[in-house]
Parts: sequence; structure tokens; C-alpha cells
Amino acid sequence: MRMPTLILIAGLVAPFAAVSAAQAAPGAHFIENWDLDGDGAVTVDEARDRRSDVFASFDTNDDGFLDAEEYVTFDEARANDQAENGQGMGEGRRNPANGLRLEVNDLDGDGRVSRGEFLDAAAGWIARIDRNGDGVVRADDFGRP
Repeated sequence: MRMPTLILIAGLVAPFAAVSAAQAAPGAHFIENWDLDGDGAVTVDEARDRRSDVFASFDTNDDGFLDAEEYVTFDEARANDQAENGQGMGEGRRNPANGLRLEVNDLDGDGRVSRGEFLDAAAGWIARIDRNGDGVVRADDFGRP
């Protein structure tokens, strides 16, 4: 893995670890990391922009795809994030980490995820998390069923 990628990965994963006790409510961790304009809501456009950053950091060979090997690193980063911040991620299908898995984003079933597939999946991802159907994700979308 190239050094700039390691630094970029660390920069994307490190904020996931910095959750205070006050933010332990379901969804707080997601909102903190994906709400790019700080208004308390994550839009499809914000999710798409952030997913672009995430994709770039894990596409270590810069071929425009996340292959199975690159997904191992991505899965490990998400698992570590879940272990440290799971209380702030929501549960079940509303857990944002579930919408980042290879099998969810590999729309054409070729065993790898193109940048286009990963970005185009943002709308469906937000829709799955968005409990009240208003088109954005806020902390209350993570409330217990």
C-alpha cells in the first residue's frame, strides 16, 4: 500500500474513533462523519461526496474499482469503527456500515465495485437509513424500532 493512501485511510478512519459520550446516541456517529455542511442532516449529495472520498482512499491501485483484496482493508476499517463506535451507528438495515459492503454495492455481480456503482448506491443507502422518508438522514432516523 502506498504511503499517501495510508495517510488518507488514517485520516478517514481516525474521525470515526473520536466520538464523545454525549454523541453515543444511535446515529450520532454517522451524522458526525457524513453531514458535510453541519446542519444535522445527511443528504444524498453529501453521502455521494463522502462516498467518493472513501472510495478514493481504499482504491489503492487507482484502477477505479474496489476489488476483493481492497475490500478486505475496507471491511477491517469498518469493523474497527463498529467496535469503537457501534453504539452510535444504528441497528440492522439502518446501520450505515451494512450499506457499504461489497455485496450491496457490486450491482453488476462481477466481484468488484466500480466508482460509479459505489457513488450511485448513495441514494438507495440513504433511503434505507431514512426512517421517516423525508429524503435526508437525521439522528432521529436511528431511533429504536
